[in-house]
Amino acid sequence: MRAALRARLGWARLALRGAALGRAPGPPCWSCGAPLPSSDGPPHFCPGCQALQPPAPRPDLFRLMDCDRSFRVDPGQLQRRFRSLQRAVHPDRFGQRPPKEQYYSEQHSSLINKAYQTLLNPLSRGLYLLELSGVEPAKETDCDADSAFLMEIMEINEKLAESKNKNNLEEVETSIKVKQEELTREVTAAFERDDLQEAKKLLGKMKYFANLEDKLKAKKVPS
Repeated sequence: MRAALRARLGWARLALRGAALGRAPGPPCWSCGAPLPSSDGPPHFCPGCQALQPPAPRPDLFRLMDCDRSFRVDPGQLQRRFRSLQRAVHPDRFGQRPPKEQYYSEQHSSLINKAYQTLLNPLSRGLYLLELSGVEPAKETDCDADSAFLMEIMEINEKLAESKNKNNLEEVETSIKVKQEELTREVTAAFERDDLQEAKKLLGKMKYFANLEDKLKAKKVPS
């Protein structure tokens, strides 16, 4: 009874402090009822009972991975952060914990995997930045006006369809890689000058090359 009353009083004090700072407190600890600050960043544990708390409904993946909200990321730093977070919340560590906490660890682990893959890949990272800015991604028809670009895609598709040996496939693979690197540089520049519409257009082109990469991988798999 007294413990529950103390938890409610603590919750009230936290709510008042959060309101003074313009910040709403998060839900109380599911295990012991202790008041907790609001968090949409990394996984957090109750400071009282050490129970792993559930992930936020829509966490900021950049915050989760301790990155600036930018198209530029450090892959090495991203990988280190990924490994550190997975060590802390991997389901293997929660085999003896209550079922609810096991479930939360699975949710966190899945979310961390998603965040890592999203931010590591330039295309998905760029599309996520557009999403955070409220910009709809480009549709396939948005590139229809660029006849030179469409011709380039058609030519690579034809080369890919006609390639019969490893050397030809490697040549196509190199051309796709060079184009993706060029587009990545252009997207970086567009985001850094806050030209979201140009970034959107360039990311639409990157999607075409991502599709070509998928076709190339399928072509290289022995039938």
